Amino acid sequence: MMPNELFEHFRLNVDEGQAPMRLDKYMSTHMEDTSRSKVQNALKEGYVYVNDSLARANYIVRPGDVIKFVMPYQRRGCEIIPQDIPLNIVYEDADVLIVNKPAGMVVHPGHGNYEGTLINALSHYLGISQGPDAEDERMGILVHRIDKDTSGLLAVAKNEAAQLNLARQFFVHSIDRRYVAIVWGDIKDDEGTVEGNIGRDPNDRLRYKVCGEDEGKRAVTHYRVLERFGFVTLVECRLETGRTHQIRVHMSSIGHPIFNDSRYGGSEIRKGTIYSKYKQFISNCFEICPRQALHARTLGFIHPVTGEWKQFDSEIPSDMTMLLDKWRKYCCQMPEE
Repeated sequence: MMPNELFEHFRLNVDEGQAPMRLDKYMSTHMEDTSRSKVQNALKEGYVYVNDSLARANYIVRPGDVIKFVMPYQRRGCEIIPQDIPLNIVYEDADVLIVNKPAGMVVHPGHGNYEGTLINALSHYLGISQGPDAEDERMGILVHRIDKDTSGLLAVAKNEAAQLNLARQFFVHSIDRRYVAIVWGDIKDDEGTVEGNIGRDPNDRLRYKVCGEDEGKRAVTHYRVLERFGFVTLVECRLETGRTHQIRVHMSSIGHPIFNDSRYGGSEIRKGTIYSKYKQFISNCFEICPRQALHARTLGFIHPVTGEWKQFDSEIPSDMTMLLDKWRKYCCQMPEE
């Protein structure tokens, strides 16, 4: 299994001349810029495997052992500027915070977006100020992310132990993540599964595509039809894995790109009539919802401290509800055209 995109996958091959040593000590001495506490937490949360078997801290490393594990991405020297940006907080306790991100907000600083991001807002809200060389590493608190123009729920870990625990749940695919999307076309079956490895498109570095079995990363999306409008369909998508752009890529790969998704062919008229009245209707729809019609509606997980199952749901945002209302009215008028 591959880790979530916010975590890096590491592999250590133990040299033939290595003297016997505890696993936690060996990892600490062979991982630059990684504290022993991070190593201990990774071991505690079940993120370390030796020779493909789950390993404990007191395992004695031997020559020829292969150690595989994941760790949060190291900071890349990016200064985090705290900004007083309003947050829609759905839930908060001492360990976890659930935020409902609006469409248009970038999650992480970088690539020209160093201000106005969710991390900038969280830095201010949690009272964390971090420069490129700061010792406070808590700005790695997000364990997953959603695209800029996708709205919906995100989990924030308020401490390292909670972060690793939640990340492990993502790692073993036990997190319940359900999205609602408006896609082009009338999907044939009421429910189904799209399974196909996802990798970066070599012709466009901003896009991803379904790859062959020996390429990319395994990705599985389960979908269920919620409402049909003839030329578009409202679906619920449940993620079994969490790859970049997964729902957008998978739905496009089966001929049903997300409505107004410019990167994957959804901002063109894919189904409908040739009449100018219909073209104007679609143009109006694009204005109502000027982004991909995708919303992370449900997030469920085991609380990292209490062990309770926590599930959160958010309402479909106004731009998508207005779009759905417009399609419902259009469907009522269709027999008259």
